[in-house]
Amino acid sequence: MSWLTDPFSSSLIRDGWLAGVLAVLTCSVVGTWVVIRGLGFMGDALAHAVLPGIAVAALIGINPVFGAFASAMVAVGVIHLATGKGRVTEDTGIGLAFVGLLALGVIIISRSDSFATDLGNYLFGDVLGVGRSDLWIEAGAALIAIAASVALYRPFLALAFNEDKAASLGMRPRAASAAMLVLLALSVVSSFRAVGALLVFGLLVAPPATASLLVRRVPAIMVLGTALGTLAVTAGILVSYHADTAASATMAGIAVAMFFTVLAGRELVARLPRSAPVHGAHREQVT
Repeated sequence: MSWLTDPFSSSLIRDGWLAGVLAVLTCSVVGTWVVIRGLGFMGDALAHAVLPGIAVAALIGINPVFGAFASAMVAVGVIHLATGKGRVTEDTGIGLAFVGLLALGVIIISRSDSFATDLGNYLFGDVLGVGRSDLWIEAGAALIAIAASVALYRPFLALAFNEDKAASLGMRPRAASAAMLVLLALSVVSSFRAVGALLVFGLLVAPPATASLLVRRVPAIMVLGTALGTLAVTAGILVSYHADTAASATMAGIAVAMFFTVLAGRELVARLPRSAPVHGAHREQVT
């Protein structure tokens, strides 16, 4: 039991665990819509698009969360503008915004002679370095994600399965899509301090994707995804403590490994021979 309890004797690790769980809560709620709508590429793009905002915020000495959110909102606006009214396909708009903002972030960093901030912590996370203010930001983001998903459940659900049907029902799919993108940006920005801008995608997609292999209803996917994500965070912290690995990367890696484990298990079960049904007189003979 000491193997399980010793790591959590440190307040630093307890805060890191809480930060990971709060990130999982937000990411599982928003990530469920991402998985259902097939917006994985969008989530990955937003995770990279926050780089220029982080760089500018660090250079001028403000909380990088604000810079990241501003950068994510720019990305959402650019994508929404580019893909509106069939100007270009959605993946084209996402790709252009992704590369453009990532390039801008690299340019800003390259022009700075004194980039004192450890950029690696922002890109790959530092779950054991989160402060109380980060925890409050994550908690607020989780509440917003849950409240928005409850309030906009029907528009989001209709949009996820049939955009034309959503429009015919008067649910304003364009507005619902914009709201979903804002929630996606919020989940990325609020979680990057814990798991990094490049690794947040693992918690955003892997737990709800794993849950979707086991359950069908949207609320059930959110709840099970949160439980699986919490398990990945706990296991990741324990493994990183005892094996001296990067905590954020270990959590994200375990979350992804859980998906492929469940997927392989489903494939194995599907290949097992099924027993022939017992009917009529044969059933009576057996009994």
